[in-house]
Amino acid sequence: MKQIITLSDTAAKRIKEIMSSANNDSVGVRIGVKSGGCAGMSYVMEYTKKINPSDEVINEKGVKVFVDASAVMYLLGTEMDYQKGEFSSSFIFKNPNESERCGCGESFKV
Repeated sequence: MKQIITLSDTAAKRIKEIMSSANNDSVGVRIGVKSGGCAGMSYVMEYTKKINPSDEVINEKGVKVFVDASAVMYLLGTEMDYQKGEFSSSFIFKNPNESERCGCGESFKV
């Protein structure tokens, strides 16, 4: 079976940095999708304080990422990367299931 999400080295490093500086009792980060944006769906990433029984747990490169069960079918085979530019930095999702992405890159369609 294909892994739901893989992490680039830079994404794993950034998640480690975020988790080490978090001032809360988070156990990791949760990734999901929500309706919205000009293409129909957006990626969501947030701290999680508890593991939902339906979460898919990804342990990779020393990082624990939880994937919301409702997002699994949209994220299968996705690589999560982190890019830092001159004026901004963000996590980038390289999703083979996308059929369309909006011009600003904030939303997608499958």
